[in-house]
Amino acid sequence: MQLFVHQPVLLEEVIAVLDSHDGGAYVDATVGGGGHAEKILQACAPGGRLIGIDRDEDALAAAREKLAPYGERVCLFHANFRDLDRILRQVGVTQVDGILFDLGLSSPQVDQAARGFSYRKTGPLDMRMDQHQLFSAYDLVNEWPQERLAAIFRTYGEERYATSIAKAIVAHRQKAPIRETGELDQIVREGLPPHLRQRAAPSKRVFQAIRIAVNDELSALRQGLEAGFRWLAPQGRMVVLSFHSLEDRLVKQFFAEMASGCTCPPDFPVCVCGRKPQMRLLLKKPLTASEAEVERNPRAHSAKLRAAVKTG
Repeated sequence: MQLFVHQPVLLEEVIAVLDSHDGGAYVDATVGGGGHAEKILQACAPGGRLIGIDRDEDALAAAREKLAPYGERVCLFHANFRDLDRILRQVGVTQVDGILFDLGLSSPQVDQAARGFSYRKTGPLDMRMDQHQLFSAYDLVNEWPQERLAAIFRTYGEERYATSIAKAIVAHRQKAPIRETGELDQIVREGLPPHLRQRAAPSKRVFQAIRIAVNDELSALRQGLEAGFRWLAPQGRMVVLSFHSLEDRLVKQFFAEMASGCTCPPDFPVCVCGRKPQMRLLLKKPLTASEAEVERNPRAHSAKLRAAVKTG
């Protein structure tokens, strides 16, 4: 295993908003290298506990080592956070006092060319967060029809030239399979108008779209948020760090739905739906990284932190 070193983003802000306390049970649904988890455990000492989840076994191994001093206060699971119901039943808790979702990629995943996430480093077309998963970026790029490729580039990457890029991919794979990230990067450039081929990171949107599709990230996120809400105790807090607009939009909409009350048409004289708000927003607008943090860790520049508390 390569060394898994990752700087947790908005660390102090996450801990402050999560407001963990002694005796509480907390979930780090994307435990990564354990940076946020360690601070949560420190904040809820001596009797608090943490359930950590990650799809990446390298991340779990690093978290296991980092959190070893906390002994039985920590339970770690190799799983997808969409499986929260199963995991928390297995742990034996009845509710949790807080849950953190730190979305997106970790630095080690991007920096290791062999993981196939980076358009800047040539490696195999992979992009699997869980290395036990069979379906990879290689399968998607070489097997999906042109129309389906264009659809994910447009939907998950918000790529204006989705159709021409998908056409270029299909034309190339008819000659030979596309095997490496560097090769795909060049093909994406060919699918762009000439004046855009040398723009900064021309493949970024396409690689994002493929990664989201390979790992079914948005469906998993919605299911994870819903499961997390079910397990939150009254006054329990949910904190989410997102790193691109699709994730942030989904989180924002989920919180808005849960924080809304009556849904009756405005011309109804009295409420007949009986719906009450189930969450209260803790932040009027998302927190973002300071200039100092972005200078220390450039990958923090796109981070947005949203938080809500369960009112029921």
